[in-house]
Amino acid sequence: MKVTVLGGSGAWPTARQACSGYLAQSDGFRLLIDPGYATLPRLLEHAAASAVDAVLVSHRHADHCADLSPLLRARAMSDDPPGALAVHTLPGAVDAVLALDPSRMRDGSFVLREFTPPDRFSIGPFEISSWLLPHHVPNAGLRLTAGGSVLAYTGDTGPSPGIADLARGADLLLAEATYPHVVPAHSAAYLSSAVQAGQHAARAGTGRLVLTHLWPGTDPVVAREAATGAFAGPTEVARPGLVIDLP
Repeated sequence: MKVTVLGGSGAWPTARQACSGYLAQSDGFRLLIDPGYATLPRLLEHAAASAVDAVLVSHRHADHCADLSPLLRARAMSDDPPGALAVHTLPGAVDAVLALDPSRMRDGSFVLREFTPPDRFSIGPFEISSWLLPHHVPNAGLRLTAGGSVLAYTGDTGPSPGIADLARGADLLLAEATYPHVVPAHSAAYLSSAVQAGQHAARAGTGRLVLTHLWPGTDPVVAREAATGAFAGPTEVARPGLVIDLP
């Protein structure tokens, strides 16, 4: 499995960083995970819009799904439109994004495949397990297995024992880390810190940790140092173009 980071900014994109977006590939199949704000231009550096085989969305916040709209436009309005794109999502999670365009443009460009944690399902060569993790809106933690490799992705989440199960023995934990050290009290039940991400990775015995969804303006060096105080394994901060080849 190969994972390419398209962006890792939380809430809104910055001049250098798109919001959450990740391209997972196995056996030639391209799965786009969380096409957040400004991720489509980054995706197009690696693959054509028509080359995406499926989309997987963790939750309905726009910084995780807004660029589904231009992705579908790029496919539907091309000279040679590809077939309908399978969009795997929690019920209703992409309704607002889909409503941005009239139905005449959208019809035939996608097919929704809704799931509800703890559903398990397949997307091409990927076997998916899902966990309902605490956030301001329903959020699915996702565990993807393909070719003997395991990617665990938290989406956005507050503290939960489910994270340890999600990440147990994973080759890579892609973990939301909005704040480096302490999550403000008003969001402590719904978001995580880099310190917590490191603790989750250590408890779960993951091989590698990538911190993502950092609040815009957060120093990535500070975030990484916060996580490595709890986790001794390889640790990085999500950045556009980061490519990880899992064993």
